[in-house]
Amino acid sequence: MPETMHGILSLSTQSIMGNGLRPLLGMSWMLPDQASTYAPDVDNLYLFLVGLTIFFTVLISAAILYFFVKYRRRSNSEIPRPIAGSIVLESTWSIIPLLISFGIFAWGANIYLTEYTVPNDALDIYVVGKQWMWKFQHPEGQREINELHIPVGKKIRFIMATEDVIHSFFIPAFRMKEDIVPGPSRYSTVWAEATQTGTFHIFCAEYCGTSHSGMIGWVTVMNDKDYQAWLSGGAATGTMAERGAALFQQLGCITCHKSDGTGPCPKLEGIYGKQQDLEGGTSVLADDSYVRESILSPTAKIVKGYKPLMPSFQGIVSEEQLQQLIAYVKSIGTPVAAPAPGKGAAPGSVPAAVRPPIMTSSASESIPPQNEKAGSESQNTQAEASAKSAGVKR
Repeated sequence: MPETMHGILSLSTQSIMGNGLRPLLGMSWMLPDQASTYAPDVDNLYLFLVGLTIFFTVLISAAILYFFVKYRRRSNSEIPRPIAGSIVLESTWSIIPLLISFGIFAWGANIYLTEYTVPNDALDIYVVGKQWMWKFQHPEGQREINELHIPVGKKIRFIMATEDVIHSFFIPAFRMKEDIVPGPSRYSTVWAEATQTGTFHIFCAEYCGTSHSGMIGWVTVMNDKDYQAWLSGGAATGTMAERGAALFQQLGCITCHKSDGTGPCPKLEGIYGKQQDLEGGTSVLADDSYVRESILSPTAKIVKGYKPLMPSFQGIVSEEQLQQLIAYVKSIGTPVAAPAPGKGAAPGSVPAAVRPPIMTSSASESIPPQNEKAGSESQNTQAEASAKSAGVKR
């Protein structure tokens, strides 16, 4: 039913607005480029609200002046005639604003549903906000800082987290803005589909510290041929899932999360996207947020039949490594058959050694060097992004 209503609202909006109010009103110079599929809808609603505000401001001001002159007191003995009230008049000024409000609500709800209903076929891009830079990871393994490359005409799902304080990922040309709030289970997700090639600004729209104004970047929208050439031109040594698999072994996760289900912790094959039964009789969907919370705060939700043995990896793995581990869990979708009885420990039994990984420094130091895409992190520094801030589009 919600999808049907959403479709009706979308069709109605497109039918009424056509190509949008912006060119009709000659206001193209006032707004950024419309570079995403839902950018015209956002502009249309915004300009309608501005026009409606101006219309009623002028109407009410004119009515005040008219009645001020028409019903002014002309002599000291003049006494106005008593007014008994008017049902028609009072109904009119109550019903008309009510209908307008309902229309604005339906219009805004339609845009909200469009922007926050992520298509199933969207391409995942992982985003990490950190004082004061944006980090991006592609599923193919390429990583970038303050610069992002995406293909035109492809739906992109941005899966976002923060390493420190609240940030807000804002691409004005896409009319897309989403807050990224700290927390062990907090992933923010939004999507967009670019409609034109070019380079557009990325901002942080939430004050996040003294250098907040320098937390800017660029998104470069490329045609599919150029994007594929860009992907193949880097020196990435593996996909995010492959890096996550290496990290999974290096941190010792594989000793407890055994693929045959005999370890003291649940096996991970095939769990992503499915409901997991928890202690206490509840259940949870195994999505990005759940996997992230299970790594950083493993006792928050205990899988039914298992004990809270897993240590927290808070401060041991970085946000980028968390995303790689999640990509790995996503990639292992095929459950492995359980071995014959007697060949392994029963689920939930205490292992000989269940302990946090022994690390003398951050986990990133112990991970094999990950080749970055040429011209990404080293070249796309925050200083470079600041230097580009002279123009919105290049």
